[in-house]
Amino acid sequence: MHAFDVLGDPVRRRILELLAGGEHTAGQVTEVIRAEFGISQPAVSQQLKVLRENGFATVRAEGTRRIYAVDPSGAADAEEWLSRLRGFWSQRLDALGTELARGRRERGRRAPEET
Repeated sequence: MHAFDVLGDPVRRRILELLAGGEHTAGQVTEVIRAEFGISQPAVSQQLKVLRENGFATVRAEGTRRIYAVDPSGAADAEEWLSRLRGFWSQRLDALGTELARGRRERGRRAPEET
């Protein structure tokens, strides 16, 4: 599954937001996701599995509990893909900045004449 397919699901994005704040048990994640999205515990488990299998989350056993955390390497695919577009957007944003500055200078020159 491509990184953006993983990140395209709002439940998985929310789980990652939770995990970005620190480790959570499967139960803690399930409690929040069930309250916010109204989905079942097996559905939350499936979303955690997708995150794990695609490198976005790690899990470790601690007694009978499973502790989840963000796997920072998971975003590497998305970051790599986005990096190809950065040059395109950077040029456009630089040009926009130039035009905005030009407009401010021109308004500044006209202001005394208008008063």
